[in-house]
Amino acid sequence: MNLQKALFEANNILKKNHISTSNLDSEILLSKVLKKDRKYVILNLDQCLENELYNKFKKLISQRLTGKPMAYIVGKKDFWKYEFNVSNNVLIPRPDTEIIIEEVLKIFKYKKKINVLEIGVGSGCILLSILKEKNNFYGIGIDISKECIDLSKKNALKLDLNNRVKFFKSDIDNFFYGKYDLIVSNPPYIKKKDLKYLERDVANYEPRLALDGGIDGVSEIIKVIDKSSKLVKKGGKLILEINFDQVNKVKKLLKKKGFYTNRVIKDLGKKNRCIVSTKL
Repeated sequence: MNLQKALFEANNILKKNHISTSNLDSEILLSKVLKKDRKYVILNLDQCLENELYNKFKKLISQRLTGKPMAYIVGKKDFWKYEFNVSNNVLIPRPDTEIIIEEVLKIFKYKKKINVLEIGVGSGCILLSILKEKNNFYGIGIDISKECIDLSKKNALKLDLNNRVKFFKSDIDNFFYGKYDLIVSNPPYIKKKDLKYLERDVANYEPRLALDGGIDGVSEIIKVIDKSSKLVKKGGKLILEINFDQVNKVKKLLKKKGFYTNRVIKDLGKKNRCIVSTKL
């Protein structure tokens, strides 16, 4: 059995089970088994694949057949310009969320030093990407999940940022530390009744805690806005990721807590995804 034949078999199996990225997934999973990059796999298709490695490869393909996301199988995901470790305890970083990084870099283009708070830090991808881009920015990330905090710490170490960031296991209601120039958050915003309609890989594998926004989808957003109104400096920014149909409701919540909505940003699919606001 050589690499080419193993890939051919895996690709066919995944394709028959409606995995649209069957070819790419097969190459990535074989790369993981061989502990090499994809380029190596593609350039060495005639190489023999030992039985032990072939069996490991088949197990990974079987996991993918169940709909388990690739990020959880390989334990990492690219976001912005960097690679982040992920586990099934954190939401998988998504390209749409990168608009938060773009917006922060625009807003604070000429700022030399700010303090950033991320509420619900997950893998740390948002906060750490911002800090990696701006050498004198300092950050704090909080999350109620110990697994998220541990993973964020590992990613901070991996990106050599552990001297400019701290992480705390805390519910937002019980966090009272510091004042911030910028608060960012991608809180759970899916209505409880809609969770069952999410794509299979999301509904079955991603942490419910990071998705469930309560009955109306805004219960966690309300908490974030309320606490942010106390933690952000006057003139400071609050940037929230929201669901496309929550704009008007969230604008009202922000106004009630003394925020002015600067703009609503659309995601890659041209849907409303992010609200930028300023504390008056």
